[in-house]
Amino acid sequence: MQLLEVPPKSGYVWLRQGIWLFRKNPLAIMSLLFAYLFGTLVVSFVPVVGGLISLVLVPGLSVGFMAACRDIIKNKQVLPQVLLDGFRGHGKEVARRLLILGACYMGATVVAYLVSSLFNGSELINKLLFDGNVNRDEVMNGTAGIVAAMAFAIAYIPVAMLFWFAPVLVAWHDITPVKAIFFSWTACTRNFRAFVVYGLCVMLLAMVSSLLLMVIMAVLGIFQYAMLLLWPLSLLFAAIVYCSFYASYRGCFGVQEIGAIDPNVAPPDEA
Repeated sequence: MQLLEVPPKSGYVWLRQGIWLFRKNPLAIMSLLFAYLFGTLVVSFVPVVGGLISLVLVPGLSVGFMAACRDIIKNKQVLPQVLLDGFRGHGKEVARRLLILGACYMGATVVAYLVSSLFNGSELINKLLFDGNVNRDEVMNGTAGIVAAMAFAIAYIPVAMLFWFAPVLVAWHDITPVKAIFFSWTACTRNFRAFVVYGLCVMLLAMVSSLLLMVIMAVLGIFQYAMLLLWPLSLLFAAIVYCSFYASYRGCFGVQEIGAIDPNVAPPDEA
C-alpha cells in the first residue's frame, strides 16, 4: 500500500471510473444495492436501537461493495454474498475490527446529527435514536429543516473523511481501526483538492440528471409523475457513487496490481 498525492482532476476521473465500473456489470451492482438497502431497512425496524445498529454495519457492508468492484474488474462473477465479504471473507479478527470501526462510525454520525439537531429542535437526533430512521419529508419541511439538513451535511464532511477508506484498509490491509481512520483522514486531506473536484462533479451530475428528467417529463406532459422516476434515478446515481469509492481508493493508494480499469479513463499517473 502506497499513499499517493494525486492531481485535482483525479476527482473527475474517479467519477468517470465509477460510471465505467457500473456499466461493466450494472445488474450485480444494483442487486447489491437493493440487498444493502433492504437489510438496513429491516435492521432499522428494531425498536429504539435499530437505526444505531444499521450505522454500525455500514463500514463492514461497504467492504462488500469494494470487493464487488474488484471482482468486476477481474471479470469474476459477482454473487449477492459478496456484500458480507468484510465480515466473512477475512477471518474473525477482521470482522471484530470492522464492528469496532462501525461503532466509531455510529458515534461520529450521531455527533453530526446532534450538530444538526441544534437547528431543528432536536428533531433529527430524536428520530435517529428513538424511531430508528429519519423521514426526509418531515425533516425538510420548513426553513428549520432545510438549515438542519445543511448543517448535517457540513458536519458529516469530517466524518466522511475519517471513514472514507477506513473499512477497506481494515479488511484488506490488516490495519487496526484507529490506524485505518488516521490513514483515511491523511489520504483525504492530502488529496483534498481532488475530493473537492469529485464532490463538485457528483453534485453537478446529480443536478443535471434530475433537471433533464424533469424537462423530459414536462415535454411529454407527464410532469406530475416526475417524482416517481426521481427515486429510481437516485438509486442509479447511488450505485455509480459507490463504484467511484473503489476508484478513489485505487487512485489514492496506488493500487494497480488488482487489475486495470479502462485505460481511457485512468488517472494520468496510473495510465
